Amino acid sequence: MQYRYNIKEVFSPKLFQTLRNYNSKLLAQDALAGVIVGIVAIPLAIAFGISSGVGPTEGLVTAIIAGLIISVLGGSKVQIGGPTGAFIVIIYGIIQEYGLSGLMIATVMAGILLLLMGLARLGSVIKFVPYPVIVGFTAGIAVTIFSTQMNDFFGLGLTDVPANFVDKWIYYFHHFNVNWWALGIGMFSLLVCIFMPKLTKRVPGSLAAIILATLAVWLLKEYAPASWGVAGLQTISDLYELPHGIPAPHMPSMELAEGETFFTTVQKLFPSAFTIAMLGAIESLLSAMVADGVIGDKHNSNTELIAQGVANIVVPFFGGIPATGAIARTMTNINNGGRSPIAGIVHAVVLLLVLLFLGSLVGMIPMACLAAVLIMVAYSMSGWKTIAGLIKHHNRDLWVLLITFFLTVIFDLTVAIEVGILLAMVLFLMRTNEQTQIRTLHNEIDPNEDTDVQSNLEHLTIPEGVEVYEIDGPYFFGIANRFDEIMHHVSGETYPVRIIRMRKVPFVDSTAMHNLSILIERSHQEGITIILSGVNDHVHKQLLQGGIEQQMDPHNICANIHFALRRAGDLIERMKSEK
Repeated sequence: MQYRYNIKEVFSPKLFQTLRNYNSKLLAQDALAGVIVGIVAIPLAIAFGISSGVGPTEGLVTAIIAGLIISVLGGSKVQIGGPTGAFIVIIYGIIQEYGLSGLMIATVMAGILLLLMGLARLGSVIKFVPYPVIVGFTAGIAVTIFSTQMNDFFGLGLTDVPANFVDKWIYYFHHFNVNWWALGIGMFSLLVCIFMPKLTKRVPGSLAAIILATLAVWLLKEYAPASWGVAGLQTISDLYELPHGIPAPHMPSMELAEGETFFTTVQKLFPSAFTIAMLGAIESLLSAMVADGVIGDKHNSNTELIAQGVANIVVPFFGGIPATGAIARTMTNINNGGRSPIAGIVHAVVLLLVLLFLGSLVGMIPMACLAAVLIMVAYSMSGWKTIAGLIKHHNRDLWVLLITFFLTVIFDLTVAIEVGILLAMVLFLMRTNEQTQIRTLHNEIDPNEDTDVQSNLEHLTIPEGVEVYEIDGPYFFGIANRFDEIMHHVSGETYPVRIIRMRKVPFVDSTAMHNLSILIERSHQEGITIILSGVNDHVHKQLLQGGIEQQMDPHNICANIHFALRRAGDLIERMKSEK
């Protein structure tokens, strides 16, 4: 059958589908949800931008442009895109080493990777990243975000804080000079974030904290005596210049190190770009899957990846940072009635209006308050309940989670994801290896235990001179080596006929094929006949393609154990008559 690539199956934005049956009632719901989620996104976009090492404008610009593109082109009806906490660590590291131009290149490369993943239909594959790996690096990111907020939360006023986790905390302890006003504002903001949801669900805790803390700081700076030392309270405008509008698209100058070319820089940035792409894919698709369960819809994974890719290609040219689907804002959208991408578009418009007309108010937000908001984000990301549950059971998944977590915190996210996925794969292979059983049968077969045996028969007798081996489970390289060892160490007499039952073998890999080929060849030299029993159509096709069938008499590949035993009996009789 000839394969045909259908672009409509890969790229089909939900916006165009929902507009076919759109009405004024849905518009009113989406508009209200969009306004609310836009308000919620304001403090998060600003906080993520600042914490990533860029600034509040870059965070807002990313939320506006990426949010708009993801809503217009995305494969989910309710996904809200923008900067997220997961990217803070990787962005900060790139800026420290390569500057803003390096971040732009890495983000564009990540966007291209996401675009290619979507076009290659890898959307469904990304969902198979093991859950312990996701929890491990998410918890690690949460701890890292928490540690980066100590400077602003305690008002330490440090400028050259190391990027490395351990060095950072050593630096904090050596320069721990607390600004009590900053700490007070931070604690007040933290308490508002914690207790506001208990009072009302309508007003986000982070928004209430920012409004109240900003008002409190403004009043203190206006009316408190100079002797109180309130002037040391830092706000956004003290550290960043806020433009009134979207920056014009531009190509930043790339300052290369001596003896380094643009291509070598791209090579160095590729691991970071790959990490951004993987994080963006995982977070956006997990968010879309959660949203599907709530609204009863089904997103298009490949379309979503393409939208994420386009957003991350475009955003850097406006000074933005990497973006992805944000589960907290997506759930806020759903809970407030959003049911189409129009809500996401309205959310982007609200953020644009804030950037255009409320820049001076944004500049008055205290840094300690933003630190408190990000501490709450870190707490929400930590997944401590999941970790506590795994600790109770204390299984192998816990080790994958803990190793991924510590690698994320101590080293970096790129290493953590690579090692975490590798460990999860190894554990999967170990579990599969343990599940696959190899049995040796000498005298009879109980029909009550076998699905390919007619149950109305008595116990099947294995003819004298015949030995039956049964492989129960996938026949891949781990099992192939174990089976080979068993065949090498068979005790007792040599059996002229060996039956290998493969009725419970769903697939074979190249190592198993190679070992089976060697076994058949060696058995032939020793005068032993191999019979394969219960081979399913898929495995039979693999044996044919691997040349195994050419090494054997076709009659020695049997549909079930009845034919295999009958064939073995005939061969034993023939051997006796030839003596």
